[in-house]
Amino acid sequence: MKIKLPEDRKVRIEMLPLIDVVFLLLVVFIYTMLSMAVHNGLPVSLPQSSTAKPETKLTLAVTIKENSEIFVNNTPVLLKNLTDVLIQKAESEKNRGILVFADNKVSYQSLFTILDKIKEAGFLEISLQAEAVQTPDKK
Repeated sequence: MKIKLPEDRKVRIEMLPLIDVVFLLLVVFIYTMLSMAVHNGLPVSLPQSSTAKPETKLTLAVTIKENSEIFVNNTPVLLKNLTDVLIQKAESEKNRGILVFADNKVSYQSLFTILDKIKEAGFLEISLQAEAVQTPDKK
């Protein structure tokens, strides 16, 4: 009785599973890049809002910490110099808008003083940032 042995086949790499893995990695990288914040604000405890939407088109950020320290794109700035610094930054920015990240413990008067300085620098599009909070649906 004669036994047939299987022929030697060349080893080959299946391309379809490889393509699936590559596309999966691509989707993961794109999703993580989109979920990252596009702004340059410092971490502060933002006020909460149920209707807040993240702003992504404006790139210049002013952060006001709890102790009234002011930062422009992670650079500390004195209140008296804020207008001049913003005018210098505005020359290199395409968008004439600004993101304001104010700690929820900053006084109302301090916030308005800083907003006045921002308007003096020529910025008319100002976006106050807040932390989005999910509210239960009302029926």
